[in-house]
Amino acid sequence: MSSKEKPTLGGTRIKTRKRNITAPLDPAAFADAVVQVYLDNAGDLELVLKSIESADLNFSRYGDTFFEVIFTGGRTQPGTIKPDEGERHPYSIIDCEPKREAILPSVLYIQKILRRKPFLIKNLENVIQRLLQSLELFEEDGPKKMAIFTALAFSQKLSGLPPETVFQPLLKDNLVAKGIVLLFVTDFFREYLVDNSVDDLISVLKRGKIEDNLLDFFPSSKRTAEALTEHFKKEGLLSLAEYNEKKMFEVKIKEMKAALTSQIAEEAEISDVIDIVKQHVKDAKLPDVEIVRVLWDILMDAVQWSGKNQQQNANSALRQVKTWAKLLSAFCTSGKLELELMYKVQTQCYEDAKLMKIFPDIVRSLYDQDVLAEDTVLHWFSKGTNPRGRQTFVKAMEPFVKWLEEAEEEED
Repeated sequence: MSSKEKPTLGGTRIKTRKRNITAPLDPAAFADAVVQVYLDNAGDLELVLKSIESADLNFSRYGDTFFEVIFTGGRTQPGTIKPDEGERHPYSIIDCEPKREAILPSVLYIQKILRRKPFLIKNLENVIQRLLQSLELFEEDGPKKMAIFTALAFSQKLSGLPPETVFQPLLKDNLVAKGIVLLFVTDFFREYLVDNSVDDLISVLKRGKIEDNLLDFFPSSKRTAEALTEHFKKEGLLSLAEYNEKKMFEVKIKEMKAALTSQIAEEAEISDVIDIVKQHVKDAKLPDVEIVRVLWDILMDAVQWSGKNQQQNANSALRQVKTWAKLLSAFCTSGKLELELMYKVQTQCYEDAKLMKIFPDIVRSLYDQDVLAEDTVLHWFSKGTNPRGRQTFVKAMEPFVKWLEEAEEEED
């Protein structure tokens, strides 16, 4: 063995111990470098983007700091939007005018960055959430600028900004109580609806899990459906006010349907059911026409259908009409409402194969039970405006109408 060779243990591999090498955590230096890029390019975002792409910066480690520089012009103190030590630039989103044309370039700039560096998506979420939870700390138009940015981001389908990232952080009690959140979402709705429909907005709200909870944005003292509608009308958001009224109407109808379905299933006294309906009409201010439609739907939904046996289905439907005729009669208080009931029956019989052939029998039963007047039936026959299956049903009704006309002649 050479004197220079070191002895080794046979079959044993000696591993060299490596030192843990870590890069120093220095977000301040990173922020200063990004700020300098803005300053060097005088805020021209196209030039800034090119410089950012070629810069040797650790974006994966300092992603949050990067977006702080974009939104506020530099680093912010932890948990606040107050400037931290270090360089700043005057071309941030918070420093620009509260106008969509001034903020849109920043949205497109961020969109391009995320396409090139998709790993920064989570950092964008983090910073957005932090800024929204600090809305009360902004000065002057700061919250409005954030609302415009967010609306444009959704309009441009900016990746990395799911609706829940925006809406859920807003639901802080102190922000809501001060009315700050209501101002923010109002500006957001207004800006979003410039480029999008109310249906698009509702889709965003659904994904943000807030569609049915818009009142959560209102201070507790104003948390009523009436206050919500009044606020949006005052702010010129008529489409949103109309949507809310429709939503509230659907809720009230659903509540009434649930109450009546339960009463009918329990075979409650008709007089009691009538009282319940009248109370719902009074509380919810429901239109008479809608009540007639809803009553018919509920009664038919409660029928025990027997599959393909047409005769049994006919008997079941007619039995239901006879049993609850007084309920229908209590709310068909005019020729217009009687005609509306006929149109409702016509539509259902046209859409439901098992009822198609018994339309004349249902009308005859409603007539026999004094729900429909003779004039209503004759008006429907000669001047009815519902086209759904009309030719078929008019033909099927000819014998009954002929009988009515002959009976009228005999009376004369």
